Amino acid sequence: MQKLLIKALKNIGDQSRIIEYRRVPGGDINESYYVRSQKHTYFIKCKKHPPQKFFQLEALGLEKIRKTNSIATPQIYGIGERDGYGYLMMEWIHGKKTGQTGEWLGRGLAEMHKHKGPGFGFQEDNYIGLLPQKNSYISSWIDYYREFRLEPQITLAVQKELLPTSTQKKLDKLLTHLDQWLPKDCIPSLLHGDLWGGNWLPGYNGKPYLIDPAIFYGHHEFEIAFTELFGGFQSNFYESYQEVFPLSPNYEERKALYQLFYLLVHLNLFGISYLSSIENIVTRYVG
Repeated sequence: MQKLLIKALKNIGDQSRIIEYRRVPGGDINESYYVRSQKHTYFIKCKKHPPQKFFQLEALGLEKIRKTNSIATPQIYGIGERDGYGYLMMEWIHGKKTGQTGEWLGRGLAEMHKHKGPGFGFQEDNYIGLLPQKNSYISSWIDYYREFRLEPQITLAVQKELLPTSTQKKLDKLLTHLDQWLPKDCIPSLLHGDLWGGNWLPGYNGKPYLIDPAIFYGHHEFEIAFTELFGGFQSNFYESYQEVFPLSPNYEERKALYQLFYLLVHLNLFGISYLSSIENIVTRYVG
């Protein structure tokens, strides 16, 4: 691994000696390292035989967010490969939350969501975790959510034999009636796409940074629904968000329908323990 780290630094022009490197927590998918050279400090993610364009697409998402000038992302220094390992080099972010961090995160995310795309979707296929996500730009949010988000996850769950036949039938019924709950006139907002509590970090003075995106353009309430799925964020996050980009009065009615996608993703990634939550949501909407 040290040889890979040395090559990664040389590829970005840092020829100085590595003073310290150590493995750090970084999720279940990649190996992650803190690396301090004589010149700089880095965060480097590595994966053996990563999926096609895996780190390039992550970098593209971070850069897309950065260009909105709404919320911070780590600076990207380089992407490469050695001995079958792909890697992504970024700025090392380290800090502690302050009383204002949640407010800054909510306000910044709302400003990011105000950036409108050419349609619902994205210019390239990408990933959520290790699961591939198909993308294209289409004009209907309802069609996009059905065809590019829910249907692929349902199909994968069926292939893995994770969905009982009765649940499959209810999901099929739900897919044909999405227009009862989803808006027809929302704007395609730039979304992080995988925003749970582990995909942002506090930096210096509590400044929030977004990491690990799975970006696309979609309904902004879809993103907020996921932030509430596994415990939620600080209350001042939601208060500040709504000051900038209010949620509609119908948000609570469709929140669980948006959370359904992420539960299907977790079902496909981690197994049957998420099935009961999926069945509860489906029953709520179609009986």
